[in-house]
Amino acid sequence: MARQKNKIALLIPAYDEELFIGKVINNCTKFSMDIIVVDDGSTDNTVSIIKSIPKPKQCDVILIQHPENYGKGRSLVTGFNYAVEKKYGGIITIDADGQHDIDEIPVFLEKVEKENPDIIVGNRLGNTKGMPFIRLATNVFTSWLISIIAGKKIKDVQSGYRYINTKVLENIVIETGNFDTEPEILLKAAWLDYKISDISISTIYHKHFKSHVNPVTDTIKFFKLIFKCLRQKRRTCALKRS
Repeated sequence: MARQKNKIALLIPAYDEELFIGKVINNCTKFSMDIIVVDDGSTDNTVSIIKSIPKPKQCDVILIQHPENYGKGRSLVTGFNYAVEKKYGGIITIDADGQHDIDEIPVFLEKVEKENPDIIVGNRLGNTKGMPFIRLATNVFTSWLISIIAGKKIKDVQSGYRYINTKVLENIVIETGNFDTEPEILLKAAWLDYKISDISISTIYHKHFKSHVNPVTDTIKFFKLIFKCLRQKRRTCALKRS
């Protein structure tokens, strides 16, 4: 099966998102793009809601289940592997909690069509209205630090709303498994000189918003990622020369 250059799928990692997952998926079906949902061992009604969604005529909804909660990064990797195996040309990742404006998907698609970037990151930092201060400060700091190490300006390294060409996923090894996976991808892609672009996006902070980020353990994981990637940078860059 040859790669279908213009066939882009949506990837939604989900964990205990019974309040929003049905609406997110239903809203996405209007774009006639296959939707890959990776449930990360949810303990609520997330899976049953996904299974109850009527099969859309214009696209496929593919549910992949983890037997237990492994972390967001592992869910992304599971979806990435499926997209590569099925020869999709690229994927757009969307959070399952209703924070992302689904109607911005065409903006990603237009940029892919016009500029053919390897990665597009949805930048939330141009419009931070309603963003909790601690989240804003963390996003600014981590984006500044990752940009320095990557050698490229990346405005919002923690954003989960992004496009990735599957050739990037075929050529980098992802070694993390949680919220540190998203910055890891950007670091390694930058070192291999992939074209990383961005677009401004809005973020919806609804009254039921609940973050799965642990401010202590995930900060520790982030800095472990930094130290580990600094050690690996020489090895990753060697791939570029081979």
